[in-house]
Amino acid sequence: MAIKVGDTAPDFNLPAQDGSTVSLNQFRGKNAVVLYFYPKDDTPGCTAQSCAFRDQYEVFKSAGAEVIGVSGDSSESHQKFAAKYNLPFTLLSDKGDRIRKLYGATAAFGLFPGRVTYVIDKEGVVQYVFDSMFNFQGHVQEALTRLQALAK
Repeated sequence: MAIKVGDTAPDFNLPAQDGSTVSLNQFRGKNAVVLYFYPKDDTPGCTAQSCAFRDQYEVFKSAGAEVIGVSGDSSESHQKFAAKYNLPFTLLSDKGDRIRKLYGATAAFGLFPGRVTYVIDKEGVVQYVFDSMFNFQGHVQEALTRLQALAK
């Protein structure tokens, strides 16, 4: 069952590209989180999406949000991807897609990794879900719009 607006975002502990372990709960009470699931490092669509988040990263930070990308790739793959495209945010390795499935971020009858972005407020409540395999820029624009509306 997919996570939807109004749900409490499930916590997780996943390895990041720098070797640390990141928990969603570590941001609770401090920052909103823009959590985006993407299919695979260094592919055209995922690169476009990640670079779009990179290009607006300071705007997200100014809005009080952390940006976190999640895919099934290894931490080493994430490290190379982040370095190649100068990605300033955390990428998490979800081997086996356990967290992706928990969130319901799958596509095409649940068979393939989906491209879904969640805006989670400081209290850990999902405020917005954007699900589109092909509107790479939309993930960034919609998340920013929702964050700015929450700040008012």
